[in-house]
Amino acid sequence: MSTTSTDLDPAAAHVADSHDLIRVRGARENNLKDITIELPKRRLSVFTGVSGSGKSSLVFGTIAAESQRMINETYSAFVQGFMPTLARPDVDVLEGLTTAIIVDQERMGANPRSTVGTATDVNAMLRIVFSRLGRPQIGPPQAFSFNVASISGAGAVTFERGGTTVKERRSFTVTGGMCPRCEGMGSVTDVDLTQLYDDTKSLTGGALTIPGYSMEGWYGRIYGGCGFFEADKPIRDFTDRELQDLLYREPTKIKVDGINITYEGLVPKIQKSMLSKDRESMQPHIRAFVDRAITFTPCPACLGTRLNDAARSSTIDGMSIADACALQISDLAAWVRGLDEPSVAPLLAALGETLDSFVEIGLGYLSLDRSSGTLSGGESQRTKMIRHLGSSLTDVTYVFDEPTIGLHPHDIQRMNELLLRLRDKGNTVLVVEHKPEIIAIADHVVDLGPGAGAAGGSVCFEGSLADLRRSGTLTGRHLGDRAALKDAVRSRHGALEIRGATAHNVRDVDVDIPLGVLCVVTGVAGSGKSSLIHGSVSVLDGVVAVDQTPIKGSRRSNPATYTGMLDPIRKAFAKANGVKPALFSANSAGACPGCNGAGVIFTDLAMMAGVATTCEVCDGKRFLAEVLEYTLGGKDISEVLSMPVAAAAAFFGAGETGVPAAAAILGRLSDVGLGYLSLGQPLTTLSGGERQRLKLATHMGEKGGVLVLDEPTAGLHLADVENLLGLLDRLVDAGKSVIVIEHHQAVMAHADWIIDLGPGAGHDGGAVVFEGTPADLVAARSTLTGRHLADYVAG
Repeated sequence: MSTTSTDLDPAAAHVADSHDLIRVRGARENNLKDITIELPKRRLSVFTGVSGSGKSSLVFGTIAAESQRMINETYSAFVQGFMPTLARPDVDVLEGLTTAIIVDQERMGANPRSTVGTATDVNAMLRIVFSRLGRPQIGPPQAFSFNVASISGAGAVTFERGGTTVKERRSFTVTGGMCPRCEGMGSVTDVDLTQLYDDTKSLTGGALTIPGYSMEGWYGRIYGGCGFFEADKPIRDFTDRELQDLLYREPTKIKVDGINITYEGLVPKIQKSMLSKDRESMQPHIRAFVDRAITFTPCPACLGTRLNDAARSSTIDGMSIADACALQISDLAAWVRGLDEPSVAPLLAALGETLDSFVEIGLGYLSLDRSSGTLSGGESQRTKMIRHLGSSLTDVTYVFDEPTIGLHPHDIQRMNELLLRLRDKGNTVLVVEHKPEIIAIADHVVDLGPGAGAAGGSVCFEGSLADLRRSGTLTGRHLGDRAALKDAVRSRHGALEIRGATAHNVRDVDVDIPLGVLCVVTGVAGSGKSSLIHGSVSVLDGVVAVDQTPIKGSRRSNPATYTGMLDPIRKAFAKANGVKPALFSANSAGACPGCNGAGVIFTDLAMMAGVATTCEVCDGKRFLAEVLEYTLGGKDISEVLSMPVAAAAAFFGAGETGVPAAAAILGRLSDVGLGYLSLGQPLTTLSGGERQRLKLATHMGEKGGVLVLDEPTAGLHLADVENLLGLLDRLVDAGKSVIVIEHHQAVMAHADWIIDLGPGAGHDGGAVVFEGTPADLVAARSTLTGRHLADYVAG
């Protein structure tokens, strides 16, 4: 038997141990500038830099994307055909990759049937427990599922057997837990008919007020040509039969303009097209209509539990599955631990461990019946972590995208412990983060920049935390930043009086929110901040609320289209050249016929990644050649869309090319620090922080004296926070009342007034534990926030 030198010499390194680095060479994804970098395995590496510097492009778009793509390639071509296709990142060499598990900020499925329990598989385990231990016993686990309806049927079945046709009678029964009244939704809807139409008008006169139901569109042709009523008659003159047909008629086959279609009444049509979607996933104008026209009330049959009578009748020690799902998770974990039943002991142990993980990660205040669409970005991210906490896997690469979003300084220490625990099990942990508390525990820090967008994409620093402080980079200079308390705070001009607020866990709160100042609402995660403000303030007239919902966008969307800036620009081009505005839209008459205005042509290669090639007809400019001959101030529309915001602001600011409406929007984009973005940059290429600021700039233009901001520092670098504070000051000095829901100590220190909720989360929170100036909060040190803020300003 032969032996190697390493067998004889224990001190010699085995060749397998030499693969202790992830090597990236020539990364050019998005704005990355040919980056070459080496990352240590089984260590915690933190990537920082200003928003838009290329952190996500390197970590998610390059390292994690290639890891996932290579894993997908291990499956057969048949299986790959059912999986999402991933293109190879634009990089020369990637070596030393391990399996990547991505825990990002994307909100959990916005399906109205999705809850915290269903999204984390806890409900699946709980249903098995009740099917085994519940009394009376009503059936299998699906009998406790609000997504399964109880159905039964019987009939003749014909099939071939041995060359002869055999007919047999078959019957089936499915026992589900779905409430038949609300179909497992937990709420029933009532439609305000006055919001659907103006009864003084006829259909041809524009009576329908539902978004998208204009008479010029397809719906107008259907309702105008169905023949069930006169389209020229005012709706108030309709007979009862005609009104019934307009509003509630069942699906009916008809022919309009020679086309066979199905006609359906307005109410069931809206219920299927709009109410089947989660409110948070709707476009803003659709959401506004639904809020105005639809009233959601708890289902009277199931009392909002989504379950039928049978599922709620089966109990364990007096507790039904509906009661269990309504409990705060920390209380449910204690109840599960109290169950002693050897027949399901392994299941109870696994269920208890999963529930304990919720508590451990700071989500013990949630309940299993909480709709997953209502979770914040930070809560969604931590919920996704649950399944990884008890994992026995090692040598895995965990990739986190700002895991501190939505966390109070008190909760960040708990997150640090989790990240270190994952690392100490032998995993590689990569974290994109701005918070100094996370950077402080890093084994390896990578700082990207020096700027954002085209000015970023380079590695400015790589090394230890101590070296970063001495490096002179933007991050290094701002790492020790501490916002000081104000010498003097602004005086209020009146107040918004909230009385008896009870949304979610808020406990009958009475509080006055001062107007004319910068008011910060804070407290630990789950203390009731968002419930109080969005439930009692955001719904008031004259209040503009900017929440954490990420903006949607395709590769055809860009800052110019999202902000509405492109409309006045198109009109200015049209007026200057004597043509119609639609020519200057790449999604309309001006689109290049070769690529339909996309600028690139996509070739689908089935299970292989699709190929995108620049359109040869328009050379990627997206417009018809004749459209590019029309200019404004010497520039064609494609050149304008390639201009950065700062240059465009000067171009449209004055003179012959002045467009006041566009200049106002460009000014707001500059105010929020997006002067470097090009007007036509696809929204899909923007970072999370850039999207958040784009959304803020858009809402800043809305009319309203009160502006509510929900964690505006999300995705912002330490240097950008300073700019945000200046923006908040300018808004208040311009006469707005600004209410900020925030955990960042710099924003708290800069406030004129602080409202602190707590003292804990869930049923331990929901009360106002402090109101006053930041200086008073620091002096009192009576709350968790006060103690952390005192340490911050003293540090």
